[in-house]
Amino acid sequence: MVLARDLLLVGCGKMGNALLSGWLGAASADRYLVVEPAGDVPRLPGVIPLTEAAQLPRDTQPAVVLFAVKPQVMDEIVPAYRRFAGPQTVFLSIAAGRTTTYFHDHLGDGAAVVRAMPNTPAAIGCGVSVLFAAPGVTADQRELCSRLLAAVGSVEWIEDEGLMDAVTAVSGGGPAYLFLLIEALAAAGAKAGLPQDLAERLARRTVIGAGMLADRSTERPQTLRQNVTSPGGTTQAALNVLMADAGIGALFEAAVSAAAERSRELAG
Repeated sequence: MVLARDLLLVGCGKMGNALLSGWLGAASADRYLVVEPAGDVPRLPGVIPLTEAAQLPRDTQPAVVLFAVKPQVMDEIVPAYRRFAGPQTVFLSIAAGRTTTYFHDHLGDGAAVVRAMPNTPAAIGCGVSVLFAAPGVTADQRELCSRLLAAVGSVEWIEDEGLMDAVTAVSGGGPAYLFLLIEALAAAGAKAGLPQDLAERLARRTVIGAGMLADRSTERPQTLRQNVTSPGGTTQAALNVLMADAGIGALFEAAVSAAAERSRELAG
């Protein structure tokens, strides 16, 4: 379903590339204008690769300008797109820590701004994105942003931008925590005597399978955990360690708190 004539993507790294692939698969626009200084843009029908904003065709009128560049370079990137601020364009940012106030400061108070936090499973269409719309964003623009991010996974909205720091800490960084879990479980299996390659395969497939079960089940994670645990059995012995006062619950609380604090620091 074509949602717009032009979609403008600024930045085509891993996340930008994942979003572009999702849009192309859903046939979301007539033209996809991609500004990537490194020039690493897929050469595909409908995709117009550019290295700077000055190269945009004169007739460009994007329904969405999506910023997919690192927060640290936003100051030098964002002002070049101020000319698109107006009722026909919504600015959608996936940069951690950059608030909607930041974008209004650089694009003008009249700019329609939506802030989003996707995560890396978007690369295989299994991401989750959380969005916040600043005042002035229309219902149609919210729907457009929802559709664009739904092309790479599920979408949630929040009405309090202050929650975005916690979102960043939970779902934004969450894949890294699970990859670390796979690493740690495999290392523990190898230390217990398993061949390293077998331990890695078992850890990987166990996390994948458990995640799929959690996704498809109507039961809460707590119940699913209890279903695996026989009183006095081997799993219970392991959980006694993991659920101790200084166990995994305390570690995740500290980790999420640290990530959320860093997100607030990036916002300035």
